[in-house]
Amino acid sequence: MTDTNHATPNPAATVGKVVKSEAEWRAQLSPFEYKVLREAGTERAFTGEYTDTTTEGVYRCRACNAELFRSDQKFSSHCGWPSFFAPLAEDRVRYIEDGSLFMKRVEVRCGTCDSHLGHVFSGEGYDTPTDQRYCINSVSLTLEEKA
Repeated sequence: MTDTNHATPNPAATVGKVVKSEAEWRAQLSPFEYKVLREAGTERAFTGEYTDTTTEGVYRCRACNAELFRSDQKFSSHCGWPSFFAPLAEDRVRYIEDGSLFMKRVEVRCGTCDSHLGHVFSGEGYDTPTDQRYCINSVSLTLEEKA
């Protein structure tokens, strides 16, 4: 589940992936989006547009538009960020051990463009099918509302 290899992927491993230069990402994203998505920043708790959203639809990566989560996987954790109990599929995200801030956490990144999304936590006692909380920055997502 954990990927600690930060080496540049070989061309065969990038099939179906979005690969851009940092200059291209800076041109595409706002400064705050870039800070969170490309530099693993975090938005302040309870400030994101999707924290309390209950709209049905698909949550996509703001950087590459990949489908990541569905609204029926979202739950109210009262933590200040949108929370999901599972990604749409395991290949939609990748995991990296994160030892920053004197904690052991697991970072969640987009499986398509490698943008930072947030972190996943386990064993917190939420009544969800997976007992996991994908704590995701709203600024890392867009919501495609169900028609």
